[in-house]
Amino acid sequence: MLDVSIILILFPFFYKDKLHINDLYFGLYLFLSWTILSFFVKFYEIFRFTPYTEILGKIAKQVVIFLLLTIAIFPFYKSAIFSGRATAWYFITLTSFIIIFKTALFYYLKKYRILTGNNLRKVVIVGYNTKTIDLKNILETRADYGYTFKGFFSDKKQNELVIGKINNVREFVLEQKIDEIFCSIGELTNDQQKDLIDFCDDNKIEIKFIPDTKIIFSKNMRVNHFEMFPILSIRKSPLDSYYTNLFKRTFDVLFSLFVIIFLLSWLTPILGLLILLESRGPIFFKQSRPGIGEKEFFCYKFRSMQLNVTTEKEASRNDPRVTRIGKFIRKTSIDELPQFFNVLLGDMSIVGPRPHLWTQNKNYGKRIKKYMIRHHVKPGITGLAQVKGCRGEIETDDDMINRIKYDVFYIENWSFILDIKIIIQTVINIFKGEEKAY
Repeated sequence: MLDVSIILILFPFFYKDKLHINDLYFGLYLFLSWTILSFFVKFYEIFRFTPYTEILGKIAKQVVIFLLLTIAIFPFYKSAIFSGRATAWYFITLTSFIIIFKTALFYYLKKYRILTGNNLRKVVIVGYNTKTIDLKNILETRADYGYTFKGFFSDKKQNELVIGKINNVREFVLEQKIDEIFCSIGELTNDQQKDLIDFCDDNKIEIKFIPDTKIIFSKNMRVNHFEMFPILSIRKSPLDSYYTNLFKRTFDVLFSLFVIIFLLSWLTPILGLLILLESRGPIFFKQSRPGIGEKEFFCYKFRSMQLNVTTEKEASRNDPRVTRIGKFIRKTSIDELPQFFNVLLGDMSIVGPRPHLWTQNKNYGKRIKKYMIRHHVKPGITGLAQVKGCRGEIETDDDMINRIKYDVFYIENWSFILDIKIIIQTVINIFKGEEKAY
């Protein structure tokens, strides 16, 4: 965000009285160009072991394309006067600021880790062989990487550095709050590999692999290097990226403001009156739900049930608690519209896994594989599972398993286009009507 601030602060100094373009429009264009470009260039995907040369390469690529996008706007404004001199000085200054900021931040974070011992990530290594010993030495000698080595786990070797068998990893990782697990593939069976991946998915722990000649998983892998030492990492969800979350959050705010201003502003008084005429009580209903990281938030809906009834049980077909107006707004999903306020508050997203009841988390959290992955992202007003028909009452474990499969697929394969498709399909389903909407 500091990059964007620099862009917006600098341009009036170089272009003032030279553009003949509305400053607000030009500033908005620069902001959108930079942020959208950053997403495609992966400008903010910088890790603690990223070399300086790669950082400078990202800056060069970002700034050059941003320069071309900035110049490209001038032909669309007949009144605009392009100043090559102003543009040149603007981008020289902008590039200098960004290079100084990025390299200084990267340098001082390294020094901060070395001098204070803070901003460190605790790691364990599964496997004990020449390669894992070399990795341990790198982690311990390169204090600027910011890793704290906690021990080896191996079924083949036993010494003072090997603190347990491979089956002991899970318990140790949870007790010591380990951040990353490095695995030697040669010492793990396929089942052990799969179990560790599932464990790390469920507990949001990063897992990386030391490659050998074995052919491994169908999951996408990326190669990082600690000096000349190759490490394989399972590609994170796109939603783990800071920029992706910023982009998604910007869209959420703009979309929710549009719905609140142009739809809820007039629909709420009408629905409120109908709800009050049928049953006494508040217009809105709020219920505690688990959000991102299982943090509690209150989910808002238009009230569709009688007052003073239990709400910890899902609504079922022909549920006697539901009012007449409630049946209509639940059938058309209008009761969910107040959740756009949840989106504006930052508790929810437009698209994401639907927030479950606390009782469902308790019942299914440990019984269904990858259930807890859904709490790695913000819950959504609508989601892939819902547009695929997995909504309504949970009658069997299979109902929940199918829901989780779609939620996990969405998290691991997110794209903005996928969000748009889900939103469009949600609107289509509302007008078509859904059998499980009750």
